[in-house]
Amino acid sequence: MYFFKPRLLKRMALALASAACLSPLAVWAQPSPAGQPPLRVALIESLSGPFANTGEAVFRNLAWAAERVNARGGVKLPGGNRPLVFERYDSKGQNEEALSALRSAMDDGITLVTQGNSSSTAAALIDAINKHNEREPSRRALFLNYSAVDPVLTNEKCSYWHFRFDAHADMRMAALMDVLKDDRSLKSIYLIGQDYSFGQAVLREARRQLGLQRPDIQIAGDELHPMGRVKDFLPYVAKIKASGAQAVLTGNWGNDLTLLVKAAREAGFEGKFYTFYGNALGVPAAVGDAGVGKVIAVADWFPNAASAQSEAFYQSFRQRFPKPQDDYVHMRMQLMVEALVQSIEKAGTTEAAAVAAQLEKATVLFAGHQGVMRSADHQFQQPLLVAVMDRQGAPGVRFDVEGSGYGFRVIKSIAAARAEQPHTCKMTRP
Repeated sequence: MYFFKPRLLKRMALALASAACLSPLAVWAQPSPAGQPPLRVALIESLSGPFANTGEAVFRNLAWAAERVNARGGVKLPGGNRPLVFERYDSKGQNEEALSALRSAMDDGITLVTQGNSSSTAAALIDAINKHNEREPSRRALFLNYSAVDPVLTNEKCSYWHFRFDAHADMRMAALMDVLKDDRSLKSIYLIGQDYSFGQAVLREARRQLGLQRPDIQIAGDELHPMGRVKDFLPYVAKIKASGAQAVLTGNWGNDLTLLVKAAREAGFEGKFYTFYGNALGVPAAVGDAGVGKVIAVADWFPNAASAQSEAFYQSFRQRFPKPQDDYVHMRMQLMVEALVQSIEKAGTTEAAAVAAQLEKATVLFAGHQGVMRSADHQFQQPLLVAVMDRQGAPGVRFDVEGSGYGFRVIKSIAAARAEQPHTCKMTRP
């Protein structure tokens, strides 16, 4: 019997993949041209631990995007087309593990990196990539961010090597406020979030925007909780109920959001939830009928967006991933991959600086959704939508979420020009 080290096994798998077409989720859909290696992107994400479901959901989106690229022949480069593949590196939800994963990816020769489910992790990766690129200009790396939305990442901490494809927290908050400010019956609200950079930024901006747009609303509570460690949110919900708050505003995501809304339902809280991510990963099923008309979410896209192209896009994903628990698709992740491929092809190389020069002026249109990268800070600009939870079959709710019987009806559309916000980025360019 032979035993192989993990790194050797990985190299053997890559060699086999270059010779034959493997499972689409494992590698790619088309065999590579003779002598052409795959174009590899490192996905550094929580693939184990309390947020493993979020990492796996991201991987499905990116793998599906890669399948689409490869089905049309791969990434077109002067030396021949190259298939696109996303390789998995488990951060285990820890910054140090993410940095270790980054080093492993670099050792494996990968210079394109993507991550998103934690702004503190994204900040650590930006810093590490900046330092790496200064030390080793001959093999510089690029970082593509699909959901780490702390505003500082494209402001004070902006980097030429970092590109964000999600609307940052202040942009999302402004979209939510466009709906919240018109709810004249709302007199008190409870702010709760995860105790790390993103959660802190959400609550800080909530206080600021409430003060500007609805100073009459009382902030009945303002609380941060440990991220990924709370198993029972009933004590938090008891405080929310005791405060008399009519609504909750939260940037929570993953299990921290699912468990919060589940506890609210069990405790009989009847107020609204203004959320960044209340439309996925178990939340609609957890809250059930109690969420109809009360759970509000903001996103770059929803399955029930009224467009034939959008509908075809969503149905294509559901055909590829028919299990209800796999129903997690995000337009921005598809746009990110399309923008990356477009930029590599225009640059005619995978060298980081050349790709970045194209990526920072990328305009991409896919399934009727358009976005533009702002070169000044590398913040993607795109429309935003606000939607409210309702029963499947209600007007505007053709599709449900994760087989729950509940979907989201779009109630506000915000054009990219209106969603755009000023920045304080002073970018250092190579």
